[in-house]
Amino acid sequence: MATCWQGLWAYRSYLLVLFLPIFLLPLPILVPTKEAYCGYVIILMALLWCTEALPVAVTALFPVFLFPMMGIMDASEVCIEYLSDTSILFIGGLLVAIAVEHWNLHKRIALRVLLIIGVRPAVLILGFMVVTAFLSMWISNTATTAMMVPIAHAVLEQLHSNPTSKDVEEGSNNPTFELQEPSGQKEVTKLDNGQFPSTLPAPSGPRVHHNKEQLRFTQGMSLCVCYSASIGGIATLTGTTPNLVLQGQVNSLFPQNANVVNFASWFGFAFPTMVILLLLAWLWLQIAFLGFNFRKNFGIGGEAQEQEQAAYRVIQTEHRLLGPMTFAEKAITFFFVTLVLLWFTREPGFFLGWGNLAFPNAEGESMLSDGTVAIFISVIMFIVPSKIPGLTQDPENPGKLKAPPALLNWKTVNEKMHWNVVILLGGGFALAKGSEHSGLSVWLGEQLTPLQNVPAPAVAFILCLVVATFTECTSNVATTTLFLPILASMAQAICLHPLYVMLPCTLASSLAFMLPVATPPNAIVFSFGGLEVSDMARTGFLLNIIGVLVIMLAINSWGYPVFNLYAFPSWAHVDNTTAHCQPNFMMPQP
Repeated sequence: MATCWQGLWAYRSYLLVLFLPIFLLPLPILVPTKEAYCGYVIILMALLWCTEALPVAVTALFPVFLFPMMGIMDASEVCIEYLSDTSILFIGGLLVAIAVEHWNLHKRIALRVLLIIGVRPAVLILGFMVVTAFLSMWISNTATTAMMVPIAHAVLEQLHSNPTSKDVEEGSNNPTFELQEPSGQKEVTKLDNGQFPSTLPAPSGPRVHHNKEQLRFTQGMSLCVCYSASIGGIATLTGTTPNLVLQGQVNSLFPQNANVVNFASWFGFAFPTMVILLLLAWLWLQIAFLGFNFRKNFGIGGEAQEQEQAAYRVIQTEHRLLGPMTFAEKAITFFFVTLVLLWFTREPGFFLGWGNLAFPNAEGESMLSDGTVAIFISVIMFIVPSKIPGLTQDPENPGKLKAPPALLNWKTVNEKMHWNVVILLGGGFALAKGSEHSGLSVWLGEQLTPLQNVPAPAVAFILCLVVATFTECTSNVATTTLFLPILASMAQAICLHPLYVMLPCTLASSLAFMLPVATPPNAIVFSFGGLEVSDMARTGFLLNIIGVLVIMLAINSWGYPVFNLYAFPSWAHVDNTTAHCQPNFMMPQP
C-alpha cells in the first residue's frame, strides 16, 4: 500500500493534468453557453496554477487553443493579447534592469548607501530595508534579495565576531560577498518579477554559533531584506509584475480609459504607500527582534564599538574592491535616470507632457506609451559601447584591433530575461478578454449586485484580506490575473469606480510575508538558515494586517485625487451592465 501511495505521489503532476479537465467537464456539458465555456477554462487554469502541475507559463498558453475551440474568440484575437503594450513595457523595463545588474551598478549603490547610514543595529536594519526597497523598485525582487542577503550576513558575521580577532583590527574580506547571481529561471512554487533563481546563493565559510540575542538580530536582518524587496516592488509600475497585470487588465477591459494607469500616476499613489509600509515594517521588526531598548538599538552608549567598526570596514573593503566607476556604469546611470525622467514627464496628467506636445494624436493624447520609451532606451544600450572608443588591441589576436562590447548584448539578455513571465502576462490578458467576449464578466457582475448595499471601504477591505491570504500560497501574478477581471465586473455591477477595488487588491497581492514559498525573496532568505517557518509566519501575519490597513489608508485618502475616484468614470460605462450607473454617479467619500 505504501508503494502505491508513493507511486501516486510521484506521478501526481501527470494525474492532475489528466483528471482535472475530465473532472470539470460537467460544467460545459450541462451548461452549453459561452459563459460556462469560459468559466471552465478559468477554473481549470486556476487549479493548475495553484497546484503547479504544469509550469505556470505553459498553463498560461491554454487560451490559445481552448478559446478558439470553444468558440469564445478567434485565434488571431487571442494571440494578439500575448504581446500587448504592457508586455512590451515589462520587456523594456527588464532590459534596463539587466543592464544595471550586468555592470554591478546595483551593488555599488547598495554599498555606498550602507556606508552613509552606518552599522548601529536599528539603523542598520533601516539601511538595508531602504537600499533593498529602492533597488527593488527598478530591478527584480529576486535579484535584489540574492545580492543583499549575502551582504547582510557578511556584516552580521563581523558584528558578532570576537572583538580581538584580526577582523576587528582590519575588517576582513568576507567570502559571503561572493554572490551567485540568479541565472535563468526555475519552476518552483512562486513567481514575482521572475522565477526562482536556478542557484540560490548560499552562505560560505564556517558557521558561527550565536547567542539568543545575536540569533534574533540575524533573523530580523534576514527578514528585513525579503520583506523590503516585496514592499519596494509596489512603488513603481515596473517594480513587480502584478502592477503591470493591473495596467494591462484596465487597458484591455476599459479601452476608453485614457491611460489612467501610467508610470506617473502609479508612482504618485504607490510610492507614499510604500514609504509608510516600509517604516511601519521597520518599527515592527525592531520591536519583534531587537526589543524595546531603543537606546541600545540605536547604538547610544558606546557598546560593541569594535565589532561595529569591523563591520563598517567590511563594507568599506567591498566598496573599495569595486574600484572607481567605469564608463559603462556611468553610461548606465545616465540612461537609467533619463528613462525615469521620460516616464514621469511623458503624460503626467496635471500638465502637458513631452508626449502630448511632440507626438499627439487627434485627441491631443500621446501616441507614445511607457513601453515605447523603455524599448527606445534599451535599444540604445545595445548600440553604445561599454568603454570609451579607442584603438584597443585584441589580447587573443595580437596585432588586431578589437571594439569594446556594447552595454547590453543578446547573450546576457537571453540568460536573464524572464520570458515565462511575458507569457504569463499574456495569458492573463487573454483570460480577461475572453471573459468580456463570452459574457462571463456581465454574468459575474449580475451575481454580485447585492454587494451594492455594503459600504465601499468594507468591500475593499475584505477583498484585500482575501487576496493577501490567497497570494501566500499562489503566485502573485496568477492571483491578480484571476481576481482583477472579477473585481472589474463587480465594480461595474455595483456602480463603484473599478480602480477603487482593483488598485488595493493589486497592492495586496505583494503582501506575501508569511511563508517561505510565498515569494522568491522569502525562499532565498529561508535558504540561508537561521529561520523557522514559525518565525516568518508570526512576523509576517501582523505585517500582512499592517499592509492591508496602509493600503486602505492610501486608497481612501490620496488615491482619490490621483485617480479621480470621486465619481463613477464614463470610460467604465457599459450599456448592459451599467445602465443604472450614470457617469457622474458619486462615490462614497472616505
